[in-house]
Amino acid sequence: MRVVIAEDLALLRDGLIHILQAFDFEVVAAVDNGPSLLPALLGHRPDVAVVDVRLPPTFTDEGLQAAIAARAEVPGLPILVLSQHVEQLYARELLAGGTGGVGYLLKDRVSNVGQFIDAVRRVADGGTVMDPQVVAVLLARRPQAGPLDALTAREREVLGLMAEGRSNAAIAGRLFVTDKAISKHINSIFTKLGMPPSDDDNRRVMAVLAYLDR
Repeated sequence: MRVVIAEDLALLRDGLIHILQAFDFEVVAAVDNGPSLLPALLGHRPDVAVVDVRLPPTFTDEGLQAAIAARAEVPGLPILVLSQHVEQLYARELLAGGTGGVGYLLKDRVSNVGQFIDAVRRVADGGTVMDPQVVAVLLARRPQAGPLDALTAREREVLGLMAEGRSNAAIAGRLFVTDKAISKHINSIFTKLGMPPSDDDNRRVMAVLAYLDR
């Protein structure tokens, strides 16, 4: 599996390279600045890109803007963002395409190598990986009035877990209820949000996150 890395910190960049190579990924490019990222993504068209949001020269949003531009040229290009901060605007732009193959993790909350590698593979496979703190910010920053207010406290809890990419069984285990109860909550959530129920985990997560962040 071919990977492009964009990270300006040399130690972290080298660490990512070694970790990915140890798990049989091929790192085809590793850049340390924004202007180099877009040509690397379009030139290599990797199976997945691991991108920091803030890169030189301005340390604002070069990384994500390059990733978004690349996805405009190559729809569905898998992008996993690694950031130190929750950037609501960036998350919205990344999710806007609704095609999957996206992730947003916070660097200091990736607890182990296995978790990171699993996230890279899920995004490469077209899935969605969102840090719970990112999801919490998206939920908290919604306007006070709107269809989200129609959800019960339990439905909001289920919605947050759905947006993390968890399956019905995983949500049921987390909340200590049955799979049937979770299915009922999810159907109710989609009804209240004006969305048709779906068994496609990635599509439902993307739809919900796109709705919450618009």
